[in-house]
Amino acid sequence: MSTGMSALYDDVLLLDGVRTPWTDLNGALGQVSPTDLGIAVARALLARGHAAGAVDSVLAGSVAQASFDAYLLPRHIGLYAGVPEAVPALQVQRVCGTGLELLRQASDQLQSGQASRVLGVAAESMTRNPIAAYTHRSGFRLGAPVEFHDFLWEALKDPAAGLDMIATAERLAQRHGIAREAVDAWALRSFERALAAQRQGWFAEEIVPVAAARFEAAGLAPRELRLPRGCAVVEHDSHPRETSPEALARLTPVHPGGVQTAGNSCAVADGAAAVLLARGADAASERALAWVRGSCVVGVPPDVMGSGPVPAIQALLDRAGLTLDAIDRLEINEAQGAQLLAVQQALELDPARLNVHGGAIALGHPLAATGLRLAITLARQLRAEGLRYGVAAVCIGGGQGMAVLLENPGWRGR
Repeated sequence: MSTGMSALYDDVLLLDGVRTPWTDLNGALGQVSPTDLGIAVARALLARGHAAGAVDSVLAGSVAQASFDAYLLPRHIGLYAGVPEAVPALQVQRVCGTGLELLRQASDQLQSGQASRVLGVAAESMTRNPIAAYTHRSGFRLGAPVEFHDFLWEALKDPAAGLDMIATAERLAQRHGIAREAVDAWALRSFERALAAQRQGWFAEEIVPVAAARFEAAGLAPRELRLPRGCAVVEHDSHPRETSPEALARLTPVHPGGVQTAGNSCAVADGAAAVLLARGADAASERALAWVRGSCVVGVPPDVMGSGPVPAIQALLDRAGLTLDAIDRLEINEAQGAQLLAVQQALELDPARLNVHGGAIALGHPLAATGLRLAITLARQLRAEGLRYGVAAVCIGGGQGMAVLLENPGWRGR
């Protein structure tokens, strides 16, 4: 088993974290650039009593090139959020692991003393993935193919493995003997849990509404966040919905004879999330969400990339001197239902402590932002239920897995 790249932290606090609602492809946030989504969520986070002037590092991530100024995304988020001009900004990208990678890099900066307070932002517009061509800079030859393709669709394929992401889950289903009925049953559970959480108001504390806004900063051109006509504010995740075993069973598999359908795979969604981290010694008087205790990222075969959380979690816990029995809650991204079940089977996880408020099948998976949602939701669970340890983990296209260990700062023992 690969031990990957791991680290432990003894003085890193996740102070606070929020996210926008996740909205479906072509939904209410579909035409908002990821930069503006990131600015909106960063401003909302800092408005919860955190001084922008105290931030001394900005880390931001977005996977797709979803706007022409995408390469400036981290810098623009920091500047328009009110962080001092002298504070540097860095782009972070580890595909579906980007949100957890933000936590890892922020923790490394804090633990090493390079920073005392880090703003981490992840924003993803799946809707604005471009129709792109990479071969026409020199023009179009007579009769030659015109090579424009849908970036969102093409990015689902891994040419190294010769498979798309759904097909990698099908390999795991075959390897672990996972039937279509089991995958649909997990999807139904994800929808039911997410709907229950919505009805109970569970997500209200972590979701910040998004409204049309004008972002201004001294010496900079103003930016605008615009919503569709007739939409004044976006307040709730849009994908959770009532379904049934019969409705899920009627859906056609993506690949003939396979177990994965549109109903038991992650929803394509747009959204952003932001976190603020600090050294514990510098924030001892502040109420924090969680201690960040460790991180681990590993490589796995690309054709079974969905297995990545298994060695990542195992190596992380081994490094921390813990066993799975010590982990009270787990949030593992539901990239595909079969992938999640394969991980659950390999680790022998109790479903009662896994994705207890639903996962990406019900809520959606805006690539870069998902990891932060997992961590925020996980930290809130630990605090709400008086539990000690939690693990957030993701599989990563191309063949990687990543996991982060959180500890409840208010835990007083049983």
